[in-house]
Formats: sequence, structure tokens, C-alpha cells
Amino acid sequence: MTLEAFADTFVPGEKRSPDDVAVAGAAAGPGAVEAGAIKLLETPATGVADGLDDVVSTLNDHANSYAAEHGISLDDAVPAFVALDYEHRSALMRALTAPDHPEKEFWILTALFCFMAFDTAAHMDTVQAMEAGHPGLQMMGFAKPDPDGLWRFPDFSYGRQLSRPHPDTTPNGDPA
Repeated sequence: MTLEAFADTFVPGEKRSPDDVAVAGAAAGPGAVEAGAIKLLETPATGVADGLDDVVSTLNDHANSYAAEHGISLDDAVPAFVALDYEHRSALMRALTAPDHPEKEFWILTALFCFMAFDTAAHMDTVQAMEAGHPGLQMMGFAKPDPDGLWRFPDFSYGRQLSRPHPDTTPNGDPA
């Protein structure tokens, strides 16, 4: 729940159900959690998967300290960070990612994976993500591939050709 609340703080989405406490419901539509942020964070290739228990513990320690400093009573039935409302979660994350915070790089690195899950579906094959209706890619209007699974763009994005292909470029676009 703590990781979901963390991801939802950076790319908020709507609650999955009325009793959802991890996703705060601060925005309409899908957010990082629905886009697969937890799956991406748990992927060994990220380099953070083995340390997620420490992320959760440290974040909840910071949330307890934040709550004490601000006179906030937390619900003991859920982890401390989850017990904070969205505004307080956001304020805590602004403090933890501030230029002068000693753990800034750690929190920014972890947050980047939440953005990546939403913006790029980095935990999925892109064609499969498009077929599955990945919420972030859909929301951004990401172009669908051709029927063979390849992306081709017959129109130049700048409205004109920026350079000529190298004369040795193969028919499928690979450099010689």
C-alpha cells in the first residue's frame, strides 16, 4: 500500500473503489498505480527492486515524523504514509525531494520509475501495452503501430523532411 500511495502522489489517479486508501483519488482517470508503477518498481532491471522494503520503511518513518511535526493523527490500521491525505503526502514528497534534502536523489530515482510506468509502459512490450490499452499511452495519444507491429510515419513530424537518408541505408531503414 505504501508503494501505491507513493506512486499515486506523483502521478495521481482516481480511486479503484470507494474504500481504496492507497490511491487518494486526487485526479480523474488512471494514474501511476493503474499504469503499472508497482510492477515496474518490482522489476529487477530497475536496480531498486531489492531495496523496496527499505523504501517502504523509510517512507513510513518520514511520514510518522511529518505527522508528529504537524500534529496529524494517523490511522494505525494502515501504513503511516498511506494514512496521510494527498495534500500531506505531496508536501512530504516536496520536502524529501528538495534540493537540500540529503536523500533527494534516492526519492527522485524511485519517483522516476512511477513516471516511466505511466509515460512509457517501461515494464511492458510497447506493442502489447498498446493492445492492452495501457492508460498512460492512451491518455497521451500514443500512435498505434501498423498491423505488423512496427511504427512507420509517412508524414514528417515537422511538416518537412529534415535530412536525406544515407545512401547505404537498407530498405527497412537500418544503417549500412
